[in-house]
Amino acid sequence: MIGLYGGAFDPPHRGHVELARRAKEELGLGTLVVLVSGDPGHKQIDTPAETRLRMARAAFPDDEVILDEHARTIDTLRAHPEWVDPVFLIGADQFCHFLSWQEPDEVLRRTRLAVATRPGFPREKLESVLQRLETPDRVLFFEIEPTPVASSELRKHFVASDVPPAVAELVETDGLYEA
Repeated sequence: MIGLYGGAFDPPHRGHVELARRAKEELGLGTLVVLVSGDPGHKQIDTPAETRLRMARAAFPDDEVILDEHARTIDTLRAHPEWVDPVFLIGADQFCHFLSWQEPDEVLRRTRLAVATRPGFPREKLESVLQRLETPDRVLFFEIEPTPVASSELRKHFVASDVPPAVAELVETDGLYEA
């Protein structure tokens, strides 16, 4: 089974790595492809894509890490017909906004979603999204331990212990995030 894990990874942090680790463990993923968004359609990114790609490769050394040139998940899935029934990994917070994605039901026809939840996350928020999907059975849930770290905060106040050591080294070497 192939897993897909997309994001800006600006920078990739402990939470990203833990989500990937738990997904592999819980879902029995044979392959994980980490998709570093070259130009995310939903947010402004200042760190160059090549820099984020290098950091993601450092954070996920055992996985395939590629630059995703598509701004939308549906376009990425259409561009890769070789990915047969993959599992796309997202966090519960992202899933709450899944209906705002471009063609969410078509995304679910092309991939299953594996949603990482954490203890205490309001189940009713997830249920309200599930109820509005054409194929809610294509959504899987798995639990992860809370990792209170956010890329947006790290860009403002970098803390080396919040990222994998190889990422911290790149941040320091490249002088990123006021390191």
